[in-house]
Amino acid sequence: MAKKKSPGGTPATVALDTAGVPFTVHEYAHDPAAASYGAEAAEAMGVSPGRVFKTLLAETDGTLTVAVVPVSGRLDLKALAAALGAKRAAMADPAAAERSTGYVVGGISPLGQRRRLRTVIDSGVLAHPTVFVSAGRRGTEVELAPADLVRLTDALTAPIARE
Repeated sequence: MAKKKSPGGTPATVALDTAGVPFTVHEYAHDPAAASYGAEAAEAMGVSPGRVFKTLLAETDGTLTVAVVPVSGRLDLKALAAALGAKRAAMADPAAAERSTGYVVGGISPLGQRRRLRTVIDSGVLAHPTVFVSAGRRGTEVELAPADLVRLTDALTAPIARE
């Protein structure tokens, strides 16, 4: 996988460049009417939805937490809470997610966020040679090795997705 820079870059691609991690940028024409940003990305790039991961923000015991799951599944909030030893988890307010990460909903990347938050990535990520996550803008994804994603986000991996 070659390093390819996106014109203008994003905090996510800057973080990848700074870390010296190989990645590929994939851009596609985003349709604002798309029902699911992740499904749209998988279809536009012609890859399995199981290899495209969405970045969600949840509150676990009142603390913002990043959860990264395949777009083919859903976040299991009980599993997320259990993975972190928390009593409960709920989806975060979208405005709070945007403020904390510096990204807009539908373009939130687990990389290059404004504030580093605890991150949990679904353990299924490790089954793939490369995966796709948002590059920090709608219509732009980065492809990278799962081990690099886990390392750069200092993430815990746990089974937090369900079909």
